[in-house]
Amino acid sequence: QVQLVESGGGLVQPGGSLRLSCAASGSIFSIYVMGWYRQAPGKQRELVARITSSGSTNYADSVKGRFTISRDNAKNTVYLQMNSLKPEDTAVYYCNLGLGTFIPWGQGTQVTCSS
Repeated sequence: QVQLVESGGGLVQPGGSLRLSCAASGSIFSIYVMGWYRQAPGKQRELVARITSSGSTNYADSVKGRFTISRDNAKNTVYLQMNSLKPEDTAVYYCNLGLGTFIPWGQGTQVTCSS
């Protein structure tokens, strides 16, 4: 079974950048549509960005133009480059499959944007 480990979160000032990584175990990672999700306190988990096996991407309107999702199938890793961070981006970020069905969630990585 595929397992997911997210990393790269931290505390950043508004306007700053972070790069998140999601390492997946399992040799068939490359065929999956993958997504980055986030969950802020008191809110539902939401899809932030999604990438197909061939590299096509789409983004939530709230992050479009600021976040970039990418993947390295050889390393079984998905990335989320986050630029121009805002306080409202503060959340725990997770990766998982990107088409509405999920495998067990990882622990996530906390992103806090605050001055």
